[in-house]
Amino acid sequence: MQSTTLISSFAEIAREKDIDRDSLTLIVEDVFRAMIRKRYGADDNFDIIFNPDNGDIQIIHVQDIVENWNLKDPVTEIELDAAREVDEDFEIGEEVASEINITGFGRRAVMAARQAFSQRIRDIEKEKIYQDYSDLIGEVVVGEIYQTRRREVLVIHNKVELVLPRTEQIFKDRYRKGDMLRAVVQEVKRDIGNNPQVIISRADPVFMERLFELEVPEIYEGIVEIKRIVREPGERAKVAVLSNDERIDPVGACVGVKGVRIHAVVRELGNENIDVLEYSSDPYRLIERALSPASPVSVTINEELNPPRAKVVVKSEEVSQAIGRGGINIRLASRLTGYEIDVYREIAEDEEDVEIDEFADAFSPDTLEKLRNIGCDTAKQVVELSVDELMRRSGLEQETAQHVLETIRLEFEEEEEATLAPRSAPATEAAPATEPDEAPETAPASETDEVSEAKKALETDGVPEPNEAPEIAPALETDEVSEAKKALETDGVPEPDEAPEIAPASETDEVSEAKKALETDGVPEPNEAPETAPVPETEQEVEGG
Repeated sequence: MQSTTLISSFAEIAREKDIDRDSLTLIVEDVFRAMIRKRYGADDNFDIIFNPDNGDIQIIHVQDIVENWNLKDPVTEIELDAAREVDEDFEIGEEVASEINITGFGRRAVMAARQAFSQRIRDIEKEKIYQDYSDLIGEVVVGEIYQTRRREVLVIHNKVELVLPRTEQIFKDRYRKGDMLRAVVQEVKRDIGNNPQVIISRADPVFMERLFELEVPEIYEGIVEIKRIVREPGERAKVAVLSNDERIDPVGACVGVKGVRIHAVVRELGNENIDVLEYSSDPYRLIERALSPASPVSVTINEELNPPRAKVVVKSEEVSQAIGRGGINIRLASRLTGYEIDVYREIAEDEEDVEIDEFADAFSPDTLEKLRNIGCDTAKQVVELSVDELMRRSGLEQETAQHVLETIRLEFEEEEEATLAPRSAPATEAAPATEPDEAPETAPASETDEVSEAKKALETDGVPEPNEAPEIAPALETDEVSEAKKALETDGVPEPDEAPEIAPASETDEVSEAKKALETDGVPEPNEAPETAPVPETEQEVEGG
């Protein structure tokens, strides 16, 4: 292989790899010096002249002239007779320069030189890729998907392979070969073989920031500044922005007319929900805005803890909004503000609660201190937390957290039972138990006046003798019966010839039977007191008389 052919092949490879002229000259010189070292053991006495424009190359061997039979190193020295073959005027101590033909190195040496040249080109190319993409870290690149794997997606950008790991993907995205993909350069590193590996990302917050710069001119020009971005890729994100111009609303600039600007970003990110809020250096106000759409009632910050904590009280109906689905809203707010936020429900004034210090006999001082550190000053605030949430916030072990919740819940259940017990008792007081020998007195539900008078008469006069007929007041008397009784008491018993004229407008059966009895038995003797039985009203009383 002639030198021109070899150099032409070198130049063609350099053009394909976009190698500049100076770099090509250095590479060719290094390759031929390697060939010289391999043949002669050293290259100090060799000069290489390379012209990349014409493809010419010369290898000059420089040797010192020494006396005949006094040659010690044939690479660096030459005998006087050998030097005079080149030029008869040479003397001892002078230098002889001779050109070496490349074909003299042999075919193997030439092939090795070509391989060495290609390797050097690859090394330069790797270094160039590393430097170029290191300068692109944080910038958006657009490439074509050419292979999808289980754990990564390979993208081609300017003939360079970029890697999109699974951890940097948006889980909602679906990747197909040939599709164009937009991502941000996250990292450039070297693998075991010193090959550069370019890592791109679609889940990095920087990617969202670059998209806003593309869609919002105010951000690109620096009028509106993005202070912080936190996101859970594919789910939700929060962006805190600040305007350097009082005339421009930073939130409105990012959203755009009818949301046209932010919708472009949302579509690129797989319909990820984005909350844009105005940044504030006041941590209280920043926490209130970060918990949007909830509106906190109060915010209390404890800077002494590490990390610092913030206790936020919201209305009962806004607790779910402040926490978010799966706790995503409170997690993003905590990351955005730098405070570990604990959300609590607002307790009404008439709602009963218990101070956490009242459980000192049930919990250790260390447990109580941990509960107070996370803002749980009352029992209600602890009960509202789950076991996992209590463990995460306070750092308690699972058994301890379960014991705390069970103890407090049991306390509230006992108080609730004690409150409901009086309400379940009957309204009237229970009658005292009677003695075994005494019959209980049961008052009737309702008594007539006549029955009440009869009872009083019995209590006053006592029980009648056996020969005396008991006077039983009728429960109900008609007007006619009452008039007849009064007539008997006033006039006495009528003569046999005289029959009492009692003509009631209407007689009951009992009155009729009494009248018949008087007519049949006749008039009693004068010495005998007439026994006038009261007119019974019922058939049972007649039979009893």
